[in-house]
Amino acid sequence: MQHALQISRKIEYGTRAMAFLASLPEGMTTSFREIAGHMDIPEEYLAKILKTLVKAKLVKSTRGARGGYGLARPASSISFLDVIEAVEGPVRVNVCTDRDHDGCRFTGACTLFSVWRSGQERMLEVYRATRLDKLAMRSLVHRSPVVGRAVKT
Repeated sequence: MQHALQISRKIEYGTRAMAFLASLPEGMTTSFREIAGHMDIPEEYLAKILKTLVKAKLVKSTRGARGGYGLARPASSISFLDVIEAVEGPVRVNVCTDRDHDGCRFTGACTLFSVWRSGQERMLEVYRATRLDKLAMRSLVHRSPVVGRAVKT
């Protein structure tokens, strides 16, 4: 059986939710239930992720009957990496790529370090350069009558 290098569910759900929020017209909000339903994310898990994204100041939360969630700033100013690091913390493909190399007893003689570091840096370049506005799911939102209830704040 082969195993793949995979991202966590937390990252997957967080990036999906943010792509959905980027699909809303600027300044609009929607309920977490609508996000969960459209993006196939368990509600209880999404509530925790949205709380984390609010704390990271990527998402705004508005209370009340007309409340909901929306982006805290323009999608063009939020990178894919911003979202990943908000929900999961700093990205590292191996313990040795951490700044102080904690967890690796071979640091001084390792021939693999440069490969791990290079792979990580290239991946981070892509994640830094990819902006949320390019990931917006416009066709999904425009076809949806539910999102039409989103409100401008």
